Order: sequence, then C-alpha cells, then structure tokens
Amino acid sequence: MGSLDVERKTRGLAATDPSGILSPYTYTLRSTGPEDVFVKVICCGICHTDIHQVKNHLGMSNYPMVPGHEVVGEVVEVGSGVTKFTAGDIVGVGCIVGCCGNCQPCKSEIEQYCNKKIWSYNDVYTDGKPTQGGFADAMVVNQNFVVKIPEGMAAEQAAPLLCAGVTVYSPLNHFGLKKSGLRGGILGLGGVGHMGVKIAKAMGHHVTVISSSMKKKEEALDHLGADDYLVSSDSTRMQELVDSLDYIIDTIPVFHPLVPYLSLLKVDGKLILMGVINTPLEFITPLVMLGRKSITGSFVGSMKETEEMLEFCKEKGITSTIEVVKMDYINTALERLEKNDVRYRFVVDVAGSKLDH
Repeated sequence: MGSLDVERKTRGLAATDPSGILSPYTYTLRSTGPEDVFVKVICCGICHTDIHQVKNHLGMSNYPMVPGHEVVGEVVEVGSGVTKFTAGDIVGVGCIVGCCGNCQPCKSEIEQYCNKKIWSYNDVYTDGKPTQGGFADAMVVNQNFVVKIPEGMAAEQAAPLLCAGVTVYSPLNHFGLKKSGLRGGILGLGGVGHMGVKIAKAMGHHVTVISSSMKKKEEALDHLGADDYLVSSDSTRMQELVDSLDYIIDTIPVFHPLVPYLSLLKVDGKLILMGVINTPLEFITPLVMLGRKSITGSFVGSMKETEEMLEFCKEKGITSTIEVVKMDYINTALERLEKNDVRYRFVVDVAGSKLDH
C-alpha cells in the first residue's frame, strides 16, 4: 500500500492528571509516512511502570496520557517503504517507538539505551506530536519498532513478553547467563518476576524465588516450577544460602535493602536491578569488594533481543500467567496492581471492549 499521509482519529483511555484515573479520550494519530505501519490494537498488558507514569511518580508526566506499552495488534496498512510487514500480520509494540539511529547504542543494536529514544507514550515524536500508547483502538509505529508475533502464539500471551519477558531475557543474554546449570534468584514475584522464573527455568537454571512472606510459596514451586523458595526474613535459611547464587534478578519496584541479597551471591555474582525506584538504595562496599560482586541494572531489551525472546518462548512453550480484563476495568486493575493483587499480569482486551464516550 502507499504512504499513509492522512491523519486519523482514534479512541483510547487517558489519564488527565496525577490522580491516574483513566477516562475516554479521542485524539488524532500522528501523520504517517512510508516507513510506518498502522496497527489495530488487539490487546495490551498493564505494567507497573504505567502506574508510575499516570500518577507522575517520576515527575515527568504530560497529560492527557494514553498508557500501555505491551501492545499486540493487527497490521491494517503499511507505508510504501515498509518491507518487514504486510496487512494482516499480528505484531507487537513495546516500550520504544523511536531512536536517533546515530549514537553508539543505536549502532550497536541496543537502541533502548539511546539518549534520544522515544517512548511509546508520554513522549514527543519527531513530528512534534505526543506519543500515545496501547490502551487505544490503534497506533501508528515505525516498522523498525514493530516485531512479528510468532505464528501460533496467542495475542494475550504475547503481550506481557514485550516488556516483562524481554526485561528478564535481555540481562541473562547480555551477561552470559543463558547457559544451563546456573543458580539464579528471582527477587519479587510479580509480572516481571514470574516471567523470570519461567525463562530462567527454560534456560536450565536452578531457580530460587526470594520473597518477603510465605504467601506465594505454593504458587512459585507448584505452578511456576521454581526449585526453591526463600523468605528474606528467615535468617537461618538466608545464612544457609550465602554464596550460593550466580545472579539475582531484583524486580522489586519500591525501596528495599540490598545487603541481605548481596550476601547470597557467589564470587562474581550479579545483582541485576530492574525495579523503577526514585529513592536511593544502600549497601556496604565490603560485601561487593570481597566477592568481586556487581550491582548492575538492565532496561527492557533491544528489538533484536525482543525477536529472539519471542522465538525462545515459542520454542520452549513459555506462556505468561495472565488475567484478561476489558477496558472498563482498567482503573480497578491499576488499583489492584498497585496492591500486588494480580496473578501475574493484567492484559486488556482492547479489541473486545466498547469505548463509550
């Protein structure tokens, strides 16, 4: 098809102030060009970051804001220069919809670290129009930031993989932690944490879930397939597992001490931070120095890693544990997510919802 040079209106649910309450919103999609695809949204996952953004927890929110960055949809039209997709393809859109293309991260195919990356929502596109996310009927996205969903993978299963899945896959890939036989810890059993257990197990790792209470023990061991369950307040068991883990994926999105977890790492072990926390964390240096341990971070994943991760999940039969809701339930879902009351990811059935205005 030719270049999509007409603007279209679409409908979504937007936050209009830091209360974070979403309400119906009609807006114009940015003008589209030869490299763009027009995507009709099928479904979209809800991430903890959506709460931070709609409630302006990070002090950078612009309203009105349509959140949602775990988007699965169907390609309706493609621009004249699009070579990767055709109408009818089922595709995914994650956290990022643009980058500069010239910096070192972009040239190294790790565009998620580009300082000029453009977020799927709460950002401004190159044409000066605000970007809006997947809690809406449609999106227009550059083909370089769209991935094909593997054939046979259900849309609602694929959605959480576009953020939670690749967020775990990327550091395991980058830090050379994909080989079997490693011992890993997953700290926090939410949307990202539950994918961490599934992906690490599929890589052949011995996986210990670390939590603050016994509440999720049965779920972790019997349903997600973890090998061990450790309650962080159990000093006896914490002592037993000192120097036992090759890595810990720390998904906790609120302030917490790092010292107890650093002690669990082997020499050269890595504590990989993934929770968005806007208060300083603390640790004592000898715990790091005397084991040559690393405290590091990782942010989502590249488009290349997203494609690899989707194929890996298809090959290994990895699915997300989800609760599907309609658009009219989003505000309740956000409230429940803030209280950790979800197993383990909400996915919004956008195409099957009616947006009343």
